[in-house]
Amino acid sequence: MQKSTALRGPEWTILTVLQWTASYFASRDIESPRAAAEILLAHVLNLSRIDLYVRYDQPLAGSELEQFKVLIKRRINREPVAYILGTKGFWTMDLAVCGDVLIPRPETECLVEAALAMIDEDSGGDTMRILDLGTGSGAIILALAQRHRRHHYFASDRSIRALRIAAENARIVGLEGAIRFFCGDWLTGLGDNIEPLDMIVSNPPYIPKGDLKGLAPEIYRYEPQAALDGGFDGLDCLNQIIESTPVFLKPGGRLLLEIGHDQRQAVQGIIDRNRQYQHVHFLKDYGGYDRVVTMERGE
Repeated sequence: MQKSTALRGPEWTILTVLQWTASYFASRDIESPRAAAEILLAHVLNLSRIDLYVRYDQPLAGSELEQFKVLIKRRINREPVAYILGTKGFWTMDLAVCGDVLIPRPETECLVEAALAMIDEDSGGDTMRILDLGTGSGAIILALAQRHRRHHYFASDRSIRALRIAAENARIVGLEGAIRFFCGDWLTGLGDNIEPLDMIVSNPPYIPKGDLKGLAPEIYRYEPQAALDGGFDGLDCLNQIIESTPVFLKPGGRLLLEIGHDQRQAVQGIIDRNRQYQHVHFLKDYGGYDRVVTMERGE
């Protein structure tokens, strides 16, 4: 069967379609070609991936083949699978995603794990006030609120369109009204008289501007550049957050940031120059890279 063969005709069963598509994706250097084929076909047929193999000899209707061909073309153009499906799993949730927000990544779950551990450690019987800066899809703040619903949660983003997605995700996971979303560029949306916060978390842009074009096409061409571009050295947003957050945190309040895998030394330098944080710790991601930095505002 040639890769240029059009998907048409009664001979196309679930199995033969999967085999052809995986081979075609592989020939076009699509990452994880078999998995991508399975995920997209399961979406078209409204089946689980396991069901594809239980019903492997089921022929596809003409309308199903046409729908699947559209998705194949989108993936060949390097559109991410998450954007094609409109959803991405993160933590214990399935979140709506589109080109207005970054696709949540496993590395960010390390930030969630660290924040949850500190919430468990710090809260006792008290109600905490927790802010997510640059919330995007809302992945981080929703994961925290899902585990600990009694605390007060806030989330900001400078993109109104991103905030709409985050609010929709709050509704999807049953947390509508549990988080106060507001539009602002980092901390500019907070008033001077705001009650001090117990925790601020953020996954800010940290990729050096010069590295953006070298990213995979799925990232560079489709994900929002503003959520990736960390300035000349990737440290612009990290520096701004570290410099501006102490005034909004109560003494002993925590700041947790996701960082680039090679930015530990530079971020430590920013913290040292700031002189308002103590108990600084760097945590590794699942690949063994420094990915999360935690710190505590001094008394």
